Amino acid sequence: MAETATMGQHRQGKLAVPRNLAFTLCLCLLQFGCTQLGPDFEPPEATVANEWTETTQDNIKSESADFSDWWTSFNDPALDLLIEKAYQQNLPLQVAGIRILEARAQLGIAVGNQYPQQQRIRGGVTATELSENQANFNSEIDDTYSEGNFGLDMGWELDMWGRFARGIQAADADLMATIADYDDVLVSLTANVASAYSLLRTFEKRLAIARNNVETQQSSLNITEVRFRNGVTSELDVQQARTLLLNTQATVPVLQTGYRQSMNALSTLLGLPPGDLRDMIGGDGEIPSPPSAVAVGIPAELLRRRPDIRRAELRAAGQSARIGIAESSLYPRFSLSGTIGLRSGNTGDSNLSDLGESDSIEVFGGPSFSWDIFNYGRIRNNVRVQDARFQQLIILYQNTVLEAQREVENALVGFVRAQQQVGFLRDSVKAAERSVELALVQYRDGIADYQRVLDTQQSLLAQQDLLSTTRGDIASNLIGLYRGLGGGWQIRADNDFVPESVKEEMIERSDWGDLLEVEAMDEVTDTDDPDRSYDVDW
Repeated sequence: MAETATMGQHRQGKLAVPRNLAFTLCLCLLQFGCTQLGPDFEPPEATVANEWTETTQDNIKSESADFSDWWTSFNDPALDLLIEKAYQQNLPLQVAGIRILEARAQLGIAVGNQYPQQQRIRGGVTATELSENQANFNSEIDDTYSEGNFGLDMGWELDMWGRFARGIQAADADLMATIADYDDVLVSLTANVASAYSLLRTFEKRLAIARNNVETQQSSLNITEVRFRNGVTSELDVQQARTLLLNTQATVPVLQTGYRQSMNALSTLLGLPPGDLRDMIGGDGEIPSPPSAVAVGIPAELLRRRPDIRRAELRAAGQSARIGIAESSLYPRFSLSGTIGLRSGNTGDSNLSDLGESDSIEVFGGPSFSWDIFNYGRIRNNVRVQDARFQQLIILYQNTVLEAQREVENALVGFVRAQQQVGFLRDSVKAAERSVELALVQYRDGIADYQRVLDTQQSLLAQQDLLSTTRGDIASNLIGLYRGLGGGWQIRADNDFVPESVKEEMIERSDWGDLLEVEAMDEVTDTDDPDRSYDVDW
């Protein structure tokens, strides 16, 4: 039996390796177990403009601002209520929150790998009957016996090359990336709710305009019918007036469809079945009106504020650590292993009942190593695979920064130009309203034919509808601007990622320990704390 314990101690009266030599080997392994292979991550460089191009406008300020609750700048209580409800009830946001819990558990697995990876209690009883016809069978031995054993096995692979430390870095980066993803979902959610609400109010305004024009055109039709009955004009005027009226009436169902679809979109964002939300938002309201001036800061502020940029950087950080994990496979792995237990059989002078005796104790232990020396390039090529993926993520990060700047610039120019367009359209609508008045007067007086009335009424409807649509564009572009600036996710501060009702449902299924506690999550998500805890939930 002593010959099998070539690198450790076998306690049955003999030692395979002297205790002092095994102890020295362990100390040597532990002393050098602090090297971390692979690159240490540094935030990648990205091209950022010095300022936004539209800051030359009087109502666009380059000063920094707080975008945490940007929707309040519209001074619309209904919008404030909708965003609060969406934050509490939106289902995709809840999924993003649960992904954070999943990543937190994955981090716990990575941290647990630093400790002895094998800790196992074993035991069993075996009955054996040897064949008397086997080769070299000795009739003097017991050919039928039973044996019992009970013991504890432990194995600990030392982190000589930082494989497990890099694994923690990767899992930590993954966790923080899921938080950034949650924030990005929250940015999109607040913007989508505001956009759907703005579109709904725009449809309301366009419906009101269409209905007002239906009334005006109905009055004009009545006039033509009276004049036709009195022989003052021909039936052509009547039919032209009726055609215009019917065309305008035909736009109402289309606008009602858009209104209802906007309402349905809002319902879904609020985690509700499609339905009427007028009890929540009230009756007909105004299209959200922008503030007199908008502060946008400078492009460099996007790097820390926008969650998608942070997420891209964190994904690159996690992949950087995986290069070190892959490189560690090029070197030998050193482990400490040991077994202590009891073993006894009913052969010779022994009996199964002797299992608890001191003579039944057996101990195996000592260091060992393994090294994949012939792998036909698989390990080195895996390192190259991880490095190529890292380089891809660096470039994707840089592209994310560029795309973020494009989104802000597009929203800025759309916001500024739509405001300019509204100024012209207001004057255009006033002129169109006056044209309708004059055309009707001239028609009654017989100075102008009905075609002029038709033209002015068609122009009035078109200009009023375009004015309402453009006012909606102002709100939509401003919402897009706030979304591009990365505002809105800050409302989660001091709040949990997952609703209490969802956590209660998860606790009923599985033992989550302390991982669902807000304090436990704060320990690993507080990036400003250099000593944040990575304790394993045993």
